[in-house]
Amino acid sequence: MIVKAIGWERSGPWVLGTLSFTLLVVLWEAAGRTGLAFTTVAPPPSQFLSMVVDSGFRVGLGSQASSLDEAILSTFGRVFAGMALAFAGALLTGTLIGLSRYATWCISPFLYVLAPIAPIAWIPLAIVVFGISNVTAVFIVFMGVYFILTIGTLAEIRRVPEEYLTVSGNLGASKWQRWVYVILPAILPGVFTLLRTNFIAAWMAVLVAEMVGMRDGLGAIIMMGRNLFNNELIMFGMLVIGISGFLVDRVLAFIGQRILWWRV
Repeated sequence: MIVKAIGWERSGPWVLGTLSFTLLVVLWEAAGRTGLAFTTVAPPPSQFLSMVVDSGFRVGLGSQASSLDEAILSTFGRVFAGMALAFAGALLTGTLIGLSRYATWCISPFLYVLAPIAPIAWIPLAIVVFGISNVTAVFIVFMGVYFILTIGTLAEIRRVPEEYLTVSGNLGASKWQRWVYVILPAILPGVFTLLRTNFIAAWMAVLVAEMVGMRDGLGAIIMMGRNLFNNELIMFGMLVIGISGFLVDRVLAFIGQRILWWRV
């Protein structure tokens, strides 16, 4: 009985989640068959999926059409580049603040003033500076994640037990060695968990950046559907965005649980 209970605890959420999602799709399809009004705005999966299959999984018009895998890879590349830069930047900033009181006095005011600014608010400035390019999308993701990660990094540093630092100091470790061999390993799991929880914000930021004129990416698919008054393309883009975001979140969860598994 105990083994069965443990097995259900592990598989139950997936089973019930799959069943509820399947029920939603069945009801959605049934509504489309009966011609309910809302299905003209939100066509069921059988309609927008067949549309994409008929087009050979290409989105766009004429020479500007791009394949679906190119759109997905473009968005993934932008969001991962921005998140990686923000992760590295947060650790570097935390190092500077942790090693120097002068860095703390100089940097901290900027962190707490700029952190509340939504990443979308940076889009006009980014377009003026970088133009409509990949750099703009990466910059928006970076600004949407960096400040939260940096503040979280400082909180994780303060959580490191004082006895760890005392013991390492008694063993002759320098200030830099204590950071590299004690503090950094102690804070990595917590900072990565914070990165995962802020992935949704980064995901939304890159999609919005792609909607302001970029020719590829998942956000561009939504804007293309809007410009063409093609609700099927919009629904397909939303589905791909949702599934892609879910898969990335699962990958980040795996890394956090299996690779950065230790916690102080």
